[in-house]
Amino acid sequence: MSEETQNLQGQPDQRNQQAELGFTISGYISKPVSETYEAVADPERLSKYFTTGGAHGRLEGGTTVTWDFADFPGAFPVKVLEAIENERIVIEWASGEGVTADGATRVTFEFEPIDDNTRTLVSITEAAWKPGDEGAKAAFGNCYGWTTMLAGMKAWIEYGVVLREGFHK
Repeated sequence: MSEETQNLQGQPDQRNQQAELGFTISGYISKPVSETYEAVADPERLSKYFTTGGAHGRLEGGTTVTWDFADFPGAFPVKVLEAIENERIVIEWASGEGVTADGATRVTFEFEPIDDNTRTLVSITEAAWKPGDEGAKAAFGNCYGWTTMLAGMKAWIEYGVVLREGFHK
């Protein structure tokens, strides 16, 4: 990926050059937006299906909380940039391949009420990896992580099932 390609005129080919790598995943949760938002913002609820080692601190703008995963030892500091109740949460957390000055990626959770607020569309976007093999590997890994988080939330909030237990070890 590090080799520069050229167009027919011998100039650098700009089509495949990106400033940063990122992704968006989404899914529907069959619960109202307020309940779905709280499943992410409330550390006790988040710890039920995602942060199996515990989440410490509510996701509120201007705070730093920690997320711990029993299957990935060590607490991760999570900086909450914005939290608009029932609409959006924006966080930053460390990533070895982040392009921001502090080496962090930015994650945006968006909550959209669907079908007269009987369901919620949750979209999760993460970006800020450097283009290249290492950045792509890190982005794909986090895309997998957020996809399993969203599936875990759906199973827990709709059916009371914890998918993460024993899933990674």
